[in-house]
Amino acid sequence: MVGWATASTLGETLVLTAWHQAVVARQPPPGLVVHSDRGRQYAGRAFQAALTAAGAVPSMSRTGDCCDNAVAERFFATLKGERVPDAAWPDARAAWRDLCAFIEVWYNRQRRHSTLGYRTPAEYETVLRTKGRAA
Repeated sequence: MVGWATASTLGETLVLTAWHQAVVARQPPPGLVVHSDRGRQYAGRAFQAALTAAGAVPSMSRTGDCCDNAVAERFFATLKGERVPDAAWPDARAAWRDLCAFIEVWYNRQRRHSTLGYRTPAEYETVLRTKGRAA
């Protein structure tokens, strides 16, 4: 999970905030494929313009086909199954802090993923960067 955000409403500002966080953190080269569903927040002009400005290629799931975005779907299933049921957040700020810890400490740095060869996302990214320098 590279870019993420929370808000009380689902809209284009939310996805733009997550996108901006991801771009600042990783500075992806042109050609990055960005998978999303067909929600209006992803299809909106502002988000599409942000993708174009970064040289990213949008890839929207076909209607009713979650397999195009299986890794993201798996993340949300993990979040809902392993974190949210145990959460007792007194307010939005507490939820934010807890989600930060879940994503940045546990999910990205400790949880091993079968789609990444049973490495953590942080380990996998390190391997990719090392291979990029060796090429």
